[in-house]
Formats: sequence, structure tokens, C-alpha cells
Amino acid sequence: MDYQEISRGAEAIIYLSEYHGRDAILKVRPPKKYRHPDLDLQLRNSRTKNEIRVIRSARAAGVRSPVIYDVDLSNSCIIMEHLKGLKVKDILDEHPSEAKEICAKIGEIVAKLHNNKICHGDLTTSNMILDDDGILCMIDFSLGDTTVDIEEMGVDLHLLERAFTSAHSDIDGAYETIIDSYRKNMRNAQAVLERVENIRSRGRYT
Repeated sequence: MDYQEISRGAEAIIYLSEYHGRDAILKVRPPKKYRHPDLDLQLRNSRTKNEIRVIRSARAAGVRSPVIYDVDLSNSCIIMEHLKGLKVKDILDEHPSEAKEICAKIGEIVAKLHNNKICHGDLTTSNMILDDDGILCMIDFSLGDTTVDIEEMGVDLHLLERAFTSAHSDIDGAYETIIDSYRKNMRNAQAVLERVENIRSRGRYT
């Protein structure tokens, strides 16, 4: 099939594709001409391998995320499941009345990641999809990592807080609902939330 470009970022291009008759997503990290070719391929492959590792760890932790179908390291490509549904950002923008239920799910899914020492690295509602069964799915683990510590979990939550402040500031209590759910589901929630406050304070004085 002809690849249909659906997203382009600084590091990767996302295409709608097909894999053995199934709709799929093709993620390509194209070469950067300003880097030496050998170093460039090494960096692109390292980031591709890391993303695969984080996705697989997230799935093992019970977080709905794409199934990896195939990998082509010679071109720094991942072919993965196309998770169909609506972006949480669009739902919250168009149907803010659904915020409480969705935000509770966000808190639960972030807790699942953190309980398993996984960080997403870019927790925004553009990287969350609510599928047709009402399951919250996470995509784009490019900046994610595993075996993380309290500091990295705190940064994860701080970024989520900033995302809600900028994109969904008109929805009262949205982030607070996330935190309430996070507290209920995260084993060491208080330590992480204290670190978030510490990170927030650092930002005020730099």
C-alpha cells in the first residue's frame, strides 16, 4: 500500500501502513545529514531499540500500548499496531464533561507505569488514545525509560501537570482528579508527589 504520512516530528515521521493485511503504524527515524553517517545510524538505532524496550515493558505492566509487529534497524523503523480511537486531547477539548472519568483513568495508567519503574517521558493528552472499548492507551514512548527512580517519576508527573495547565486549564479539577487516582494506585505515591513539589520549586528559583 502507499504510505500515508500522518505525523512528523523533530526525530521521526509516522505513517499509516499495513502489515500482513492489518492496519499498522510505521515509525521511521530518518537520517540527519549534519551527523556522521556511522554515528547517526548508531543514535537512531539506539533510540529505536529503547522505544521498543519501553513499549514492551509497558505492555508487560498491563498498560495498553502498541504491539510491535516488526523492526528494521537498517532503516531505524518500527512497524506496530495501529491503535484506533480518539486522542484524549480532542475528547477533553470537545467533551469536557467526560474529564473526570478520563482523568481517573490517566492517574491509574501512570501509576501502573511508575509502579513498574517505567516513565513515559512525554505525558501529554496527545499521546493518549481512548479506544472504542473505553480503554486508555499510551503511544509514543520515544522519550521513555525503564528502571527509573523517584526523580524521573517526579519529572514525568510534573510534565503532565504542565501539559494540563497549558492545554486544559479551563477544565476545573482535571489534574487533581489524576492525582487522586494516582495516589490510590501508586504504591509510593507520596514520595513521588513530594519530588514533584521539589521540582516545581526548583523551577521557580532558576
